[in-house]
Amino acid sequence: MSHTEDTFISHLIEMRDRLLRAVIAVVVIFICLFPWAQDLYALLAKPMLASLPQGGQMIATEVTTPFFVPIKVTMMTAFLLAMPWVFYQAWAFVAPGLYQHEKRLGVPLVIASVILFLLGMAFAYFLVFPVVFGFIVGVAPEGVAVMTDIGKYLDFVMTLFMAFGITFEVPVAVVLLVKMGMVSVAKLREIRPYVIVGAFVIGAIFTPPDVISQFMLAVPMWLLYELGILVAAMITRPQPEAEADYTPMSDAEMDAELDRIETGQAEPEPRDPK
Repeated sequence: MSHTEDTFISHLIEMRDRLLRAVIAVVVIFICLFPWAQDLYALLAKPMLASLPQGGQMIATEVTTPFFVPIKVTMMTAFLLAMPWVFYQAWAFVAPGLYQHEKRLGVPLVIASVILFLLGMAFAYFLVFPVVFGFIVGVAPEGVAVMTDIGKYLDFVMTLFMAFGITFEVPVAVVLLVKMGMVSVAKLREIRPYVIVGAFVIGAIFTPPDVISQFMLAVPMWLLYELGILVAAMITRPQPEAEADYTPMSDAEMDAELDRIETGQAEPEPRDPK
């Protein structure tokens, strides 16, 4: 077996081990939370139940949803609680192959990604859900009782959680694009109007049809985009003037300089970057 094949297999084994550690962490937390599965679902359903009229309730239209929906909520909660450990395992796997400056940038970005995603979910739960569900109940025709299926409700709130969680990752994406050299800070400022329009289009797609909830997704996305530009400008050092004005040698100048050095006629002299 060649050295390359041996290295490849060792990487696969390490990836398997770290993936297994992440899965075990999620499973252990899930088992610990399982006795409170019903309470966790009640907490998730609280914004909807608070918006229903007096005596309103949710329903289950499938035979198995009263059991499986709380289980899904518990699994989601276990994954969120285990997310720092899961990200650590992923980071520990890729870190040995990174340069030192990439490691210095990677750790803050990983931590910021976890915090921002959780902040996005919290923003949706505490601020967006009451507005959305209040609007839905408020526009129901007279004589129509709003009784949402718990399975459909879970799908709906998961979509909003993902939408707001990913939206809050915008600063991280902006910083990465700038540090990878794919786009400049000046270009990001130039395309600002298009980003604002795109934010409102995304808000219209992923939120209910009321204008308020669309603004509650689009405006944070725009503000977080501005925050990403600000952070990228702060951590991106401008190119030194001497380096920016440096003109490389032509091929003829390089050959002449090498000939002088090899024949011992002269020692290499530093060139004036100007």
